Amino acid sequence: MKIYNTLSGQKEEFLPRGDEVKMYVCGVTPYDNCHIGHAMSYIIFDVIRRYLQFRGYEVKYVQNITDIDDKIIDRANQLSIPPRELAEKYINSYFEDIDGLNIGRADIYPRATGEVPKIIEVIQGLIDKGYAYPAGGSVYFRVRSDPDYGKLSHRSLESMIAMECAVGGDEKEHPMDFALWKAAKPGEPSWQSPWGNGRPGWHIECSAMSLKYLGDTLDIHGGGQDLIFPHHENEIAQSESFTGVKPFVKYWLHNGLLQLGEEKMSKSLGNLITIKEALEKYSPDAIRIFILSSHYRSPLTYSEEALEAAERGADRLCQAAYSQGGGEKSEESVDVESYQQRFAAVMDDDFNTPQALAALFDLARDINRANEAGLGAVEAQKVLLELAGILGLDLKPTWKLVRPVGITSAEEFGVPTIIQTSGEIGSEEYIENLIRQRDKYRQAKQWQLADEIRAKLVEMGIALEDTPQGTVWKQKR
Repeated sequence: MKIYNTLSGQKEEFLPRGDEVKMYVCGVTPYDNCHIGHAMSYIIFDVIRRYLQFRGYEVKYVQNITDIDDKIIDRANQLSIPPRELAEKYINSYFEDIDGLNIGRADIYPRATGEVPKIIEVIQGLIDKGYAYPAGGSVYFRVRSDPDYGKLSHRSLESMIAMECAVGGDEKEHPMDFALWKAAKPGEPSWQSPWGNGRPGWHIECSAMSLKYLGDTLDIHGGGQDLIFPHHENEIAQSESFTGVKPFVKYWLHNGLLQLGEEKMSKSLGNLITIKEALEKYSPDAIRIFILSSHYRSPLTYSEEALEAAERGADRLCQAAYSQGGGEKSEESVDVESYQQRFAAVMDDDFNTPQALAALFDLARDINRANEAGLGAVEAQKVLLELAGILGLDLKPTWKLVRPVGITSAEEFGVPTIIQTSGEIGSEEYIENLIRQRDKYRQAKQWQLADEIRAKLVEMGIALEDTPQGTVWKQKR
């Protein structure tokens, strides 16, 4: 099994340090609803965790919540509510979103505000070792004290300054020194510390939390590519300087970013589709297929067309998983072992989910062929559901089957030309009676009337598909 390590810039054999894979992924800053760009990262690392567990690894998965931050404070001030109230609202919203997307919850969700003692301990240790210094009530990390600084993003201090990455006040020794502790400002939440009242810097939060819950060395640290610099670069500098242990992280994994047009989707740019908006229109399986159809390190462009195609793909997999053959033969007719091996081979190659999905669709095609030929495909259907589950796909049957109703030759001439049906309008009984009447028209070759019923059903938001077993239908979102 090989995975791409951002630190080395190449694929490396995956050899965790112990029996338990220690995995940390940067989590949410709860100041607004999460968008599909966030979903991309959370789905990808959910699949990575699921696959590692499938391969027999125990995984301890930690995902932080940055519940104090400039953005939270600014938004809370705009709404005239306490930052804690704002953060709590959107933390709850975040959990609704990930549950809705069938994303497994992390083992631990430490919150920055609950980890201040550990954060202060790490900052004090860095000061004691000469890696950090207090100034003006704040504390800064001394980047020149770390000769490896820049090794993750492959940048030198000079190039960082030239790229105008440096921020901060005049009290800093070097333009690239970054804040570990921020001096309190009037009206902002603050905590007591040896350097005066203040609050943690963003980067130190993740170092303190990962060290506390996972130890000095992690197997996997994940996040979006936009976090490589400065966030993850600074995490390495802080953590390795504090512990004296290298590497802080054995494998750095970064997902590509979701774009809307030419720019990445982000709250600050305002060009976003929230997870809640997406779930109103598309199933969780469709959203996951859309995201997993691209390799996790590649950028992905959001489009309605791509999501609609993913929805159709989810339907194809679901129908194959639950369809029934029409014959008497029961012997297994699909080479399931070859699909299991193919799936594992591509996932072992840096979690190649596009190829894994391709294997699922090919397996679904063979299941359908077997069913059409009246052959057995029960084991193949079980394997399809198992492999789909590794990708977090539920494949819950959303289509309902209406079997064809045969008509006699005499009735062929007596099919009414007025579309009538029983049941309360819009009810399942009403819909299925319409479908049965359409089937009679089709058998009687009354194509215009059959098309009128189909059009009526489409207006009601009903999707139809004619199969050898009958017509399947579902209510569109």
